[in-house]
Amino acid sequence: MHVPVSFILAFLATMAVMIAVAVYSTRKVQSATDFSLAGRSANSFHVAGGILGTLVGGAATIGTVQLAYTFGLSAWWFTCGCSIACLFLGVSMAPSLRRGMVETIPQFISHYHGERARVCASIFSACGMFIHIVAQLLAAGALLSTLFNISMISAAAIAVTLTIIFAVGGGMNSAGPLGLVKLLLIYTSMAASGLLAYSLAGGLSGIQSSFPPYPWFSFFGYGVSNSLSDFFSVVVGVLSTQTYLQSIFAARDVKSARNGALISAAVMLPLGFIGIIIGLYMRISAPGIESAKALPLFISLHFSPLFAGIAFAALLITAIGTAAGLATGVGTTLIVDVISKIKQAAQHKLLLMRLMTALALLSAFILLIYNANSAIMEWSFLSMGLRGATLCLPLLLAIFLRDRTSRAGGALSIFTAPTVVITSGILSTQFTPLYAGLCVSLFAILFGYAYSLVKERKGIYKQTQK
Repeated sequence: MHVPVSFILAFLATMAVMIAVAVYSTRKVQSATDFSLAGRSANSFHVAGGILGTLVGGAATIGTVQLAYTFGLSAWWFTCGCSIACLFLGVSMAPSLRRGMVETIPQFISHYHGERARVCASIFSACGMFIHIVAQLLAAGALLSTLFNISMISAAAIAVTLTIIFAVGGGMNSAGPLGLVKLLLIYTSMAASGLLAYSLAGGLSGIQSSFPPYPWFSFFGYGVSNSLSDFFSVVVGVLSTQTYLQSIFAARDVKSARNGALISAAVMLPLGFIGIIIGLYMRISAPGIESAKALPLFISLHFSPLFAGIAFAALLITAIGTAAGLATGVGTTLIVDVISKIKQAAQHKLLLMRLMTALALLSAFILLIYNANSAIMEWSFLSMGLRGATLCLPLLLAIFLRDRTSRAGGALSIFTAPTVVITSGILSTQFTPLYAGLCVSLFAILFGYAYSLVKERKGIYKQTQK
């Protein structure tokens, strides 16, 4: 495609501003705590910026439009799930998590389920976040490929380079401010695109007359089981992901943590509907394109070069920012929960966090090379499912039952549930991996409770016999 000079200037100027913010934020990072928790000084808006800066990524924008282009209204499951998860996080979980004064979810869980479960939880949680990085690099690659007419691999290589700049320097210290700027840009771009697409399609009546009711206007357009599985995987995945909860840990107080999560819930919900309108219009006007390029093509075809340049930069930053946040989460949890147990590692914690963050991004790029044509949402939902099955129920038990929880049951759940998710996915069994993992997690927890009760009663019986 021909790229006007005004487009290039607007695109580069927007990217330059964001890179400048990221680089400026590195000045305040003097320790590993600054990198991972921003010194625990984030206000409500910075907490929301940290959550949304990662949550509003390629899956919520390019991926949602892609799924709407293919199935219609059922593309809303991702952002609906994110919104409900943030609401529950703010109302029920944020106070306990912030008062925990920890850096990672496995660290919080270990207070109630023991140190044995901490390393396992960290490894599987990091794997789940790592998989989601691939989805963001796919989204960024699709955008750059459309913009510069280059291969997906070359585009993804550029995206990885930019992501390393955003992730390795400021960590969570830059996540809040960057997230707010990114959110302003992406909402402006998506709202303008949605309104234009709605008008071009002839309004609601025009859209309805262009499609049959099913699958286009059904929430279960690609199957009831698959849709509900995707929804629940998003909810439990968000509630179990280090990257999102890291913003809660970084809050300056409980009020800031709670309000930041509630702001995130309010912002996420309408974003999916906007994406659906764009996807449906593109299905009407350009039915033969690659679905992942639906949003980038809409912007390039229907907006002035100046606005399109800003919008493309916002979309690119959206995917890159999410990948950066996820990579920061991977680096933080692996260093804090696994590698820092080595005494020599504790002396170089900040450097190791940055190196692990960069390594996660480079490894995701290598995986992408062999999966360049895969769907963005497939990676997103798989990632959410793995994280959710590993940590969701043990984390909820730790928050709501505290010392009354079963240490043995929680540990057994963390050891077994993610293994079942991976095995179920590889073998393509009839059981949805998320459901299989959660069922095994619940069974392990109940077994642990039963074991604890039997052990307790045996102890009481021995005492009475003395």
